[in-house]
Amino acid sequence: MTGSSSGWLAAALIACGLAGIAAALAVAWRARARTALAELEARVDAPPADPDALFHQLVDSVREAVVVHRDAVVFANARFATLLGVEPASLVGRPLQQFVTPEYAGLVEANVRRVLAREPAPERFEVEVADAHGQVTRLEFTARASAWQGEPAVLYTAVEMVGRAGAHPARSRAQSTLDSIGDGLVTTDTYGRIDYVNRAAEQLLGTTAGEVSGRVFAEVVTVVDEADRKALADPVRQCLSAGQAVTLGRRAVLLARPDGAERSVEVTAAPLRTDAGEITGSVVLLHDVTELRGITRQMSYQASHDALTGLVNRREFERRLLDSIEAARAGGQSHVLCYLDLDRFKTVNDTSGHMAGDNMLREVAGLVKDAVRDSDTVARIGGDEFAMLLVGCPLEKAIQIAEDVATAIRDYRFVWKDKIFAIGVSIGLVEIGRESGGLEDVMQAADSACYVAKSQGQGRVHVYSARDEAVARHRGEIHWLQRLQSALREGRFVLYTQPIVAASTQETTGPALEVLVRLANEDGTTILPGDFLAAAERYRLMALVDRWVVQTALAALGRGAIRLAAGRSLSINISGQTLGDAQFLEFVVDCLDHTGVVPAQVCFEVTEASVVANLEHARRFIGVLHGMGCRFALDDFGNGLGSFANLKTLGLDYLKIDGTYMRDLERDTVNQAMVSAMIKLARTLDFKVVAEQVEDSASLEAARRMGVDYLQGYVIARPEPLQPAT
Repeated sequence: MTGSSSGWLAAALIACGLAGIAAALAVAWRARARTALAELEARVDAPPADPDALFHQLVDSVREAVVVHRDAVVFANARFATLLGVEPASLVGRPLQQFVTPEYAGLVEANVRRVLAREPAPERFEVEVADAHGQVTRLEFTARASAWQGEPAVLYTAVEMVGRAGAHPARSRAQSTLDSIGDGLVTTDTYGRIDYVNRAAEQLLGTTAGEVSGRVFAEVVTVVDEADRKALADPVRQCLSAGQAVTLGRRAVLLARPDGAERSVEVTAAPLRTDAGEITGSVVLLHDVTELRGITRQMSYQASHDALTGLVNRREFERRLLDSIEAARAGGQSHVLCYLDLDRFKTVNDTSGHMAGDNMLREVAGLVKDAVRDSDTVARIGGDEFAMLLVGCPLEKAIQIAEDVATAIRDYRFVWKDKIFAIGVSIGLVEIGRESGGLEDVMQAADSACYVAKSQGQGRVHVYSARDEAVARHRGEIHWLQRLQSALREGRFVLYTQPIVAASTQETTGPALEVLVRLANEDGTTILPGDFLAAAERYRLMALVDRWVVQTALAALGRGAIRLAAGRSLSINISGQTLGDAQFLEFVVDCLDHTGVVPAQVCFEVTEASVVANLEHARRFIGVLHGMGCRFALDDFGNGLGSFANLKTLGLDYLKIDGTYMRDLERDTVNQAMVSAMIKLARTLDFKVVAEQVEDSASLEAARRMGVDYLQGYVIARPEPLQPAT
């Protein structure tokens, strides 16, 4: 809730006609009411020798309606009877709430009860009464504790505010407007006592106007901070004291409901003033944001956790690891980082499929989680790679925990249909202390230690030493570097294409194909990008790989080897390293010129992390090419939402929802909520939505029903090698 809410509320109240009621008309009516009240109180409390004659003469001569009430009406003057179209005598003995319209009956009943009991109650309030013909008149009642024939009574004087309902439809429209708005609205007097709640507020508070009328706002409404559960200050008292609008924190939780249910709210209280500036009370706006905050929390959780295992993801793990490194450097406790790489996981995937592999990873994640302390962090940081951050843990204890994990996984048996699998894990440890390097240094050290553990045999635990870097480099890393350099030299990369289809026949533009890169092995087999892109990033070769992909794809598009329908485009992925290359933009522009490809036929896909890491280069790259006509898609959306504020100002056209949210979309309610939230966000930014990695027909239909614009995945078509033009 922003500061503009109070301004909007004031404008709405004025539009509804309440400001006029609170100002000029009210001043005149209340002056007459006070005069009549003083005279009547003198007569009622101290009647003369002939009290009945003088009293009736007085009350029948005034223009105000007068009612005296104990358990029921004991007296009503002619003016009040006229408003109801009956004789005064017929009102005696009946409760006053019988003469008001039903929505005000509770308010009147509560007011009588509280005034008689000498409890705080509104001195003035508005009601509507209906005569025998159904004609409605709105009155302002003024209530005073008094006495009648020696017994406690309530003396009411009433002035007509707007005449008959048919003569002044604006007031009735005002009441209907306040009752129809979705936000809860509460008004109080200058003492903070409630004198009006609209229907939305009744529902939000779980009460009725009659039950809360006359009670202090803070007695009815309790608001706490959702983080520490501490009570927040009374906004009504604050705004009346300061004479200005007050907005509670953005984490406010309402505890007022009698059924115990909590609602997340945004609360703004503002003073009500007359035209002369005098404060006459306050108005409180209660905006229910329970659903919105729920989605936000869910998206925040998904952004920091692995969708498959529920463990912390790599991004969140690195954030926590960096905090631990900085704390250790500052002289705090030492910590231990453990890097885990599963042995024989590929066998499960190859023989039983990805579904079996996913189930096994979930079970292994549970084994690792059970072996550590509550204060420790376990993360999935790669396909079959995990990490543990053991906070404030001595190295000897960390070694014991790692060996326990290795033993638990060695003894574990994964059963899938008619097969039983035995796996293992290799674990590398590195101690984090005052002399530790940066995040990349510590991660590299743990990775190297894990490599040494794996080279010593399956199920081993190894603690990092300086010479592990050389061992890992000479035994494995140099091998990948040489293979990638050779592939670039010999042109052994291969392009594949995978179709992207429109979810409805109404979509005639947008992406049609995505190009994917593979590495041709020396023996004729094909290596998937998951096996070599990490090495390419490590050795800073991604810019060279991306240049090859862009040049080859645009050349194929230019010569007709890739054919697109009118208005459709070809999607090409760009890595974070390449976005950081200041010369890459010029390279792409040259490729477009040389191949003759129309820029509108090209859509570049970038991830949020890569853009944020290279924001200035990315802003220039996207801005120039988007201005030329190229399209841009935000890839893997939902895998990291922390810095999306930086991206919404860029020239993006599509959001590609991360494939993890497409798994079992038909039945997974969490994934459904996430996808729905992403689609709503995309719509507000005028982006089209692409669902990727859709692998079954049920998920495809669910995504289509939820409103995605384009679909991509195995259920539509698998990637195929790029064929030469015919």
